[in-house]
Amino acid sequence: MGRGKVELKRIENPSSRQVTFSKRRNGLLKKAFELSVLCDAEVSLLIFSPSGKLFQFSSHDMQRTIAKYRTQVGLTKSDDQGTRNMENWRNEIDNLKKTIQDLEARDMHLAGENLSSLGMKDLKQLERQLRIGVERIRSKKRRTIAEQINYLKRKQRDLQEENLHLQKKVKLYELHEANTSSGR
Repeated sequence: MGRGKVELKRIENPSSRQVTFSKRRNGLLKKAFELSVLCDAEVSLLIFSPSGKLFQFSSHDMQRTIAKYRTQVGLTKSDDQGTRNMENWRNEIDNLKKTIQDLEARDMHLAGENLSSLGMKDLKQLERQLRIGVERIRSKKRRTIAEQINYLKRKQRDLQEENLHLQKKVKLYELHEANTSSGR
């Protein structure tokens, strides 16, 4: 029993896309390792995730393999280091901008705004996250209220004890005054 043919197009659901990326990335890395062992081939594999994270495999020294590749395709090492650094910084800026946009979109979704771009699965996941968040807030609120009630009860007991103590002092004072005035 074989698998059905997969339609090759971008997966719209971000969580499904991430799961597929992880599974296929692991499969590619495994195949690269197998090819290098079975065929004694010099294999190097670079994978950059959508967020810019690097995953790599190399059966030999990666730099040596890249240098060999450059020689084979006619690329020289005359690339300016400053240009490469600038390109790296541009990529980093682009990745950070994308991360900021994703976080802002998530904040808007959590606030109940801009939900039209979400599918049913995303909406259910968001609802679950909000439900869990509300439960955590309610739990914290209940603990805070219980602690405050306990504090106020202790304070009430202390004040009642102090009140009884003061009432006894007043009675003793009144008795003393009554005895002093009747004894004159």
